[in-house]
Amino acid sequence: MRPLVTQLPSAETLRDQILYHLTHTQGRGEEFATTFDWRLAVSYTIRDLIVTPWMAALRGARDQGRKRVYYLSMEFLIGRILEDAIINLGLNDSMDGALDLLGLNKQQILDDEPDAALGNGGLGRLAACFMESLSSLSVPAFGYGIRYEHGLFRQRFEAGQQVETPEDWLNQPHPWEFVRLDYSYAIGFKGHVEQVDGRAVWHPGESVIARAYDTPVIGWQGDWANTLRLWGAHPTTLFDLHRFNAGDHTAAAEPEALARTISRVLYPDDGTESGKELRLKQEYFLTAAALQDILRRFLSEHDDLRQLPDKVAIQLNDTHPAIAGPELIRLLMDDHGMDFPTARDIARGTLNYTNHTLLPEALERWSTWLMGRVLPRHMQIIQMIDDDHRLQTRRPDHLGIVHHDEVRMGELAFVMAGRMNGVSALHTDLVKSTVFADLNRLHPGRIVNQTNGVTPRRWLRMSNPALSAVLDDVIGTGWTGDLDQLRGLEPHAGDPALLARLRAAKRANKVWLSDGLLAGLGVRADPDAIFDVQVKRIHEYKRQLLNILEAIALWRRIHDDPNGDWVPRVKIFGGKAAPGYWLAKTVIHLINDVAATINTDPVTRDFLQIAYPPNYNVSMAEDLIPAADLSEQISTAGKEASGTGNMKFTMNGALTIGTLDGANVEIRDHVGPENFFLFGLTADKVDQARARPGHARAAIEASDDLSAALHMIAEGRFGRPEPYFALLDRTWNDDPFLVASDFDDYFAAQRQVDAAYRDPARWDRMAALNIARSGFFSSDRTIRGYLRDIWKLEPGA
Repeated sequence: MRPLVTQLPSAETLRDQILYHLTHTQGRGEEFATTFDWRLAVSYTIRDLIVTPWMAALRGARDQGRKRVYYLSMEFLIGRILEDAIINLGLNDSMDGALDLLGLNKQQILDDEPDAALGNGGLGRLAACFMESLSSLSVPAFGYGIRYEHGLFRQRFEAGQQVETPEDWLNQPHPWEFVRLDYSYAIGFKGHVEQVDGRAVWHPGESVIARAYDTPVIGWQGDWANTLRLWGAHPTTLFDLHRFNAGDHTAAAEPEALARTISRVLYPDDGTESGKELRLKQEYFLTAAALQDILRRFLSEHDDLRQLPDKVAIQLNDTHPAIAGPELIRLLMDDHGMDFPTARDIARGTLNYTNHTLLPEALERWSTWLMGRVLPRHMQIIQMIDDDHRLQTRRPDHLGIVHHDEVRMGELAFVMAGRMNGVSALHTDLVKSTVFADLNRLHPGRIVNQTNGVTPRRWLRMSNPALSAVLDDVIGTGWTGDLDQLRGLEPHAGDPALLARLRAAKRANKVWLSDGLLAGLGVRADPDAIFDVQVKRIHEYKRQLLNILEAIALWRRIHDDPNGDWVPRVKIFGGKAAPGYWLAKTVIHLINDVAATINTDPVTRDFLQIAYPPNYNVSMAEDLIPAADLSEQISTAGKEASGTGNMKFTMNGALTIGTLDGANVEIRDHVGPENFFLFGLTADKVDQARARPGHARAAIEASDDLSAALHMIAEGRFGRPEPYFALLDRTWNDDPFLVASDFDDYFAAQRQVDAAYRDPARWDRMAALNIARSGFFSSDRTIRGYLRDIWKLEPGA
């Protein structure tokens, strides 16, 4: 498709528009303007340029009657928008010129933008990448999520321990969104169901209003923009004046408190019954608002709801929106008079489900009591779906959606999906053979694979301009829209001149990180050291514990032989632990305590430093990933569904040390086994090892390095040992994620990393081949797979 904005504005035009918005939108004169004012003026200028292709895309999809994609996700980790939009519109040079004319520092402007607190980790970032790729491929699409007031939480460290404080990103104007007061829907909870003239009528006991807030998502080259529609919860009755005047001041504000609670925090702690209820309400709030909006749009363009599967494809991003099956059936039956079989078939023809985990605790389950109390009509329909599935398939009772007084949302999502997909080849195979093995046998062909990907516009073009400039010179600029063109770099992988340029680009990124973020932490980071990075959610299966134990063992060895041929290394951690996940928070505490000791050791500090910047987010990732030499992808084999951080590191020229887990398998296949540092048990060996009595203790006793590291923690070498007694006991006597079993192999692989880094020509060639062979991991390729295999529609012309 030809760009809708055929004439790019000049630097002078952009300058004039920025000044216009500074005066007329911000109400500021130049002499009084702050960085905040300038940033908003620049943002509104760019937003103006996005609106034209956005409106044209919405009209085009409507006028052509094209099938639309609707992506439902509890998370959209979109990060900062301004620079991404500038780059996708092709305005980087013009904006540089405009800001120069105004005497403004571009980096200050960009850094002033807060990250939108709309997600936690890979699931939310994947949703953001998919939205950008859908726009870049001119596919009509809406993303549906929740407009969290505080998001997850802002992380800081006190005495090395994680402390959670509210995220305040919405305490200032969000210039990218448009409030849609006309797109508001009543969402009910609780109450009772009665039969009226042979039809079920649900009378909710509570309700809130879901109000739409739209953010346009511009694709590459500004050809097309789609909509991220986030729902904010508002009270149906703002204020009970009668109760207030009667002196019941707190109760008068209950409707507002209920609404604000629903869209206030991402993933509230569900360790209590009230927490579980809030989680379920949030998931239904998102799903019900989205489905009402989808049906409204469909009926404004079409007459027959039986055509819904031909015009609508709904993707459920994990089990959080799995209530969509019962809700869509409820709307079709109770509001539109359909019988159950017809409604069921329409829903199944429209809904699809992406599974992101093999961990049983992550496949949500709600008690039938809670579901029946919060969503009484849906509990009835879930039982109808379950009974119907049993009759249709003659399945045994243990495969029920409702089992042991629980509603199993994974099974519900599977049964109601036309297609279910895994997110890496290994993950999909394991889904078929483990968690959904029996359902897969009942419904052969329903499970398909779509290996995840990431957008190269943000994760290479924008976040790594130094490397992008080298790529542009060597293979041209076409790789930005077609990442397979990175293959053009491979014939040059033996050219010393190219390798020198790649090394210079990497070192420039490392200097930027050293002088900025790391220096601010007080970490002395030598840009010529290995920058060894593990950034992701803190979880036992991701094994940050394995990484920090290796650091302790390495520190001990360096201390014992300070004149040895050691390769300097900076270990960088990043990520948050869920507030109620005490063991993960203990690992964070341990990392920080170990860092405090090692970083100040005069014997070893020139060889080993540890950094843990708090509050890891998308913007921090954009600094860390381009500077990384080594990517830590060390999860227990068979536990990571895919990973997307591993892909970002690879395309930015970091080498991977990892297990055969998730998309690591495909990364290793693509970049070549000789360009990947492999260690650890394979997925089929993990269960065997775990089943052996005393496996952890045996592995520890066989490893001098691991045994010594654990004893140093227990002896108080890194501060008071009492906080770590439970962690040490779990490692010695349980170790469900096989840290001990994989430790020696991991330590040996790290020494292979050292050996490779000592040979710059070898390392640089390996890095070049990782970049050249990473094209498969573009989210554009992933979206084309969804279009072909799941959604059944074509990308735009």
